[in-house]
Amino acid sequence: MKIEPDNTNIEMKMKSRVRVGIILILVNLTFIFACAYVAVRIYMQSQMEEGLLVSKIVSTALLMTEAFVVFHSISYAINFISALRAPEPARADIRDWSKAPSVAILVPARHEPYEVLERTFLCLKNLDYPNKVIYFLDDSSEERYNREAEELATTFGIRIFRREKRHGAKAGIINDIVKTLDTKYLVVFDADQNPMPGFLKNLVPIMEADPKLAFVQTPQFYTNTESSSIVKGANIQHCMFYEFICEGKSAGNAMIFCGTNAILRIEALRAVGGLDEGSVTEDFATTIDLHLAGWKSLYNGQVGTFGSGPEALDIYMKQQWRWSRGNIGVLFKVFRTFFRHPFGLTVRQWWEHFATGSYYIIGLAYCILMLCPITQIFFNLPVFHMNELMYVSLFAPYFLLSLTIFFLSMYRRNYAFGDLLLGILLGFVCFPIYVKALFAALLGIRSSFNVTEKRSGSGDTPYRIFLPQLIIWGINFAALIWGLQRVVVEQTPQLAVSMMWTFYHFVMLSAIFYFRLSPTRWTGPTNVVQPVPAEAQKA
Repeated sequence: MKIEPDNTNIEMKMKSRVRVGIILILVNLTFIFACAYVAVRIYMQSQMEEGLLVSKIVSTALLMTEAFVVFHSISYAINFISALRAPEPARADIRDWSKAPSVAILVPARHEPYEVLERTFLCLKNLDYPNKVIYFLDDSSEERYNREAEELATTFGIRIFRREKRHGAKAGIINDIVKTLDTKYLVVFDADQNPMPGFLKNLVPIMEADPKLAFVQTPQFYTNTESSSIVKGANIQHCMFYEFICEGKSAGNAMIFCGTNAILRIEALRAVGGLDEGSVTEDFATTIDLHLAGWKSLYNGQVGTFGSGPEALDIYMKQQWRWSRGNIGVLFKVFRTFFRHPFGLTVRQWWEHFATGSYYIIGLAYCILMLCPITQIFFNLPVFHMNELMYVSLFAPYFLLSLTIFFLSMYRRNYAFGDLLLGILLGFVCFPIYVKALFAALLGIRSSFNVTEKRSGSGDTPYRIFLPQLIIWGINFAALIWGLQRVVVEQTPQLAVSMMWTFYHFVMLSAIFYFRLSPTRWTGPTNVVQPVPAEAQKA
């Protein structure tokens, strides 16, 4: 019997190759225009004539900010291309699951609501894996929570682990129990993370296939996206990170441990002395130690866990403060390690760790980008030294191509433009938190580890919570009024460019009035963003 070729499948593969080819062309063009723009800006900056010192300082800050933004846009493009070319991970053939390696499942918690823990332990109990032991790392200091822990242990047949002396917060209690474990692997879940039954059967074969693999990280998504615009935007931000960025990092053996929803090899963790207790983002800090010791890391994009996101703006900002303060603190560790052991990691690993650690400096970048056109409008202070025609010829193509690559990449995973915009706006309005975290890190101000609150938002967020945003919003509005008069009278191209960016920032900051609404007043989109299954992502 003659078998006819599957023309439909061949046609789909051809179309996919054409799309990838177009994407590669766009990425290369973006890289060319980005490098050309920065090179010309540096040259024009070096040709500055004598002028006010403040003008030189501000213009230099603007140039450094633009270079920072270009660095991260190129980093995203690299991850995007790497993700498209990444092969499927190797898997060991485990035929008898009753003899599969033992796994300790750890749930560190301190003063978590009973109903949150109950859902989590129910999901853990239902994990389809025979050789597992579930540990509740109870770090509570109040008797009520201790009694609830005992009740949970009785109900679900889990083991409770407590310590006599608290140190290192979450990292400390995990390190304490690791000393007592005799299992091959451990899995860490935050208190509100609910894994699906096949979570372990998906990951253990990957770990078994490579003895040098320290951990496999999986994504984290929220299920309560309909509760408020905050959690919906936060979920979209997770999507942005856990799609091409994590896949690209993984392809370069530079994936970071994210603190939850990951399986780790206990041997690797013990080899580096456990989790880094000196950082509130112990996960990222420990990743560097593991990579320096020669261990590998991997990301698996199959969605296997769901959790609950922050529903109110003040809760979200506290979460962002902890993440940004920790990441920037680890950036200093990256710098120190680089100068001590420049050949300890590959070029790609250094690049990715610098990119991860420096991301939250975006808050300062937003500030500079907003203030520079304002100084031009109010004080006629020259801060941008570049011919207008050259600016349009180089920056506009780079800017449009960068946006095209980002939205095109996310469109491939079925994310809508409006949803992505929500996530971008939420990150933008939090710039004061990131600036505060940067200066706290520079001044060595320590930050304690605090879990994200699980309460729902009640009432509109008070204006005092985002007073810095309101001040900058008002200054932008005043600059628009004053600049409009100047443009009409003077009609200078540079002033028109400053007005364009001031209007752009004014519109972006206006989102704060939308995000401050309580969940009961939120009238945003009703469609839930569903992550795309891993098997469909390669299509």
